[in-house]
Amino acid sequence: MLSKVVSGAVMGIDAYLVEVETDISPGLPCYTLVGLPDNAVRESRERVSSAISNISYSFPLKRVTINLAPADIKKEGASFDLPIAIGLLTASGQLSSERLGEYLVLGELSLDGNLKPVRGALPLAANCRKFGLRGLLLPQENAVEAAVVSDIEVIGVSSLGEAAQFLAGQKEIPPTRVDPEKLFDVQCRYPVDFSEVKGQEHAKRALEVAAAGGHNVLLIGPPGSGKTMLARRLVTILPKMTLKEAIETTRIHSVAGLTGRKQSLVATRPFRSPHHTISDVGLVGGGRIPKPGEVSLAHNGVLFLDEMPEFNKNVLEVLRQPMEDREVSISRAMASIVYPARFMLACAMNPCPCGYLTDPNHACNCTPVQIKRYVGNISGPLLDRIDIHLEVPAVPYEHLADKKPGEPSEAIRRRVEASREIQLERFKGEDGIYSNAHMGRSHLREFCSLSRETESLLRQAMSHFGLSARAHDRILKVSRTIADLAGSPELNPEHVAEAIQYRSLDRTAVR
Repeated sequence: MLSKVVSGAVMGIDAYLVEVETDISPGLPCYTLVGLPDNAVRESRERVSSAISNISYSFPLKRVTINLAPADIKKEGASFDLPIAIGLLTASGQLSSERLGEYLVLGELSLDGNLKPVRGALPLAANCRKFGLRGLLLPQENAVEAAVVSDIEVIGVSSLGEAAQFLAGQKEIPPTRVDPEKLFDVQCRYPVDFSEVKGQEHAKRALEVAAAGGHNVLLIGPPGSGKTMLARRLVTILPKMTLKEAIETTRIHSVAGLTGRKQSLVATRPFRSPHHTISDVGLVGGGRIPKPGEVSLAHNGVLFLDEMPEFNKNVLEVLRQPMEDREVSISRAMASIVYPARFMLACAMNPCPCGYLTDPNHACNCTPVQIKRYVGNISGPLLDRIDIHLEVPAVPYEHLADKKPGEPSEAIRRRVEASREIQLERFKGEDGIYSNAHMGRSHLREFCSLSRETESLLRQAMSHFGLSARAHDRILKVSRTIADLAGSPELNPEHVAEAIQYRSLDRTAVR
């Protein structure tokens, strides 16, 4: 007897249908699984056999053939356990198929028949209507995540037995319903705030400029100056996530297996801080079966590289393409996958190997050669792609002892959002342009025209500091953001002068 169960899988962050075909025929007992399964799918036999036996059904002792179609795409993971079990029960006549063709089925089975959560629930739910299906049958722990898609039925079940009863029409399970707007409001709170930062007013201003224009930023200062503390609070002053951005970000996190009951919707901007031992594949994604890397997990948020010179130079260099294209393309023999990667890059580093070159309270023991080698681990082309180089000095005791709280993130975010509104209006109708940091050459000519006085100032800075053409464009972009924060349609000398101050490493090289 033949049965067909509709399931699905994800490639990149997009879902596709997988039809689990089960054929049971007379003959010596054997179990054949075809359709390019990986090891986790092949091992499903033992999980499915034990689960079926432990819920008082019987595993068919006949010739069993299971095909995962389309057969030319590699299948991975344990999410096919439940559809394989349902297919076996249906093909062996132990389960009626009253609702079988109406729902997409997926779930990992325990040996006792209970279900465990799986990856990619949200992308699959988002495509159910496109596939012509009524809804989704999946583990209870994934139900809230999938229910963010409101126009389908999401049926959460806790065991194989419960799934079988529902599909046979023996048990009614109400669909899981959530209000995405309400869920978004509940989960869009940050655990940190800028009011906790003592002093560092110049650094706060620079981060406000970075947030307002979506500019990449590098913080340079001695140990304990607050670089990491400042960077971790950068996401709190970025514009609030829209529901569309939240769902887009959640899809990536769902594929990576980072969602669950506690965070079914990524409602705050992601902050990713990988360790400096990370590989290039871990950073940008890839692998035998490609997975999203840290740059994609930071989509719509901040990627923070602490102790930047400690990262492998080859790892840092792979960032250059995602920073320009705002996506990562991974090509393999089986497929080419594109992951979104629109993130702000925030980096921190000491001014020298010992860290105390700019600290008035500690003596630096590093030689000029050591300092040059340390800073030289970051290539010039990568530094040129970082708009703001910011010196963060040690915090004096008077600021640390001050009991008065600093300006809260909410107040800074309101100014940032006002600036972003100006930019969105400016780039209305421009595909893929959301902030000043994304401007191209044509936009610079149109929106960053300079007066004679302002152009003279920039020319002197370019000549004195030996800045590259890309650094010139970065200064214009940052100047445009500073002018937007000030509500000025023109770029004035004070706007360009402040932007030039944010090229700290260029000025250090001249000294």
